[in-house]
Amino acid sequence: MNSSNKKNLISIVCPVFNEELAIPLFYKRLQTVLQSMSDFKFEIIFTNNRSADKSLSKIHSLQERDSSVHVLTFSRNFGYQASVLAGITYAHGDAVVIIDVDCEDPPELILDFVKNWRQGFDICFGIRGKRLESHIITLCRRLFYRILKMTADTDIILDMAEFSLISRKVRDIIIKNNSTFPFLRAEIAYSGFKKIGIPYDRQARIAGKSGYNLWRMLLFAIAGILSISTFPLRVMAYAMPFVLILNIAGVVLEYFNIFPAFRGLVILDLLFLILSLTAQGLYIA
Repeated sequence: MNSSNKKNLISIVCPVFNEELAIPLFYKRLQTVLQSMSDFKFEIIFTNNRSADKSLSKIHSLQERDSSVHVLTFSRNFGYQASVLAGITYAHGDAVVIIDVDCEDPPELILDFVKNWRQGFDICFGIRGKRLESHIITLCRRLFYRILKMTADTDIILDMAEFSLISRKVRDIIIKNNSTFPFLRAEIAYSGFKKIGIPYDRQARIAGKSGYNLWRMLLFAIAGILSISTFPLRVMAYAMPFVLILNIAGVVLEYFNIFPAFRGLVILDLLFLILSLTAQGLYIA
């Protein structure tokens, strides 16, 4: 942090998709938090992911009375991760806070983030505890992250949320990655530096309904695997000796008329080839 008398600037990045009802309520609640931190300057950056409702006009209304409010609006819906990445790329702050406008992640926790940042932590992140969702989704989520941790090429932070504060130097590292399929939780963790997690329970949405459906969860999971794990590539290499042994055994069985294995070998080899090319194609892309 800047040790001079100059006030540090903190950027608040707020991804938005069809949140016209939540934006005014979120802004009011956020302002209560920011006004209690007079030692800092703030910029609020809404990243409008091509909302189909009146979200953009709500943000423009805030801009008319608050010069610290900025908005990036996109030509189409590029997804949550890309939206956040655009926001932190635009941010000018000495630190960047990422927070959704639905207030499921409480703005009041920003006070704890900033407090720990002042104490020397470059990454202050929320650890989501209890969620207002079905037990099946919670179980699948926890299982996915633990499988990802076991297969990842680098360590990841379990149960970490995008709701976080990162220092300027962490932000600079993330935007230099130039990822076309960003997975910010992993990129924040991979950057290194001093980290601290703050547990909290997610709250109910203040308004509207979530646009985060099962399909978007699946895309998020794929992004996570492609970003930090080469396991799908490695597993093909691990499986190749076994496939080769089965091929040799099948040829022997077929040659001596012990067992008709030719058709099975063709199916096995085609499946192996399809899976290998699919994995390679995804990573090359």
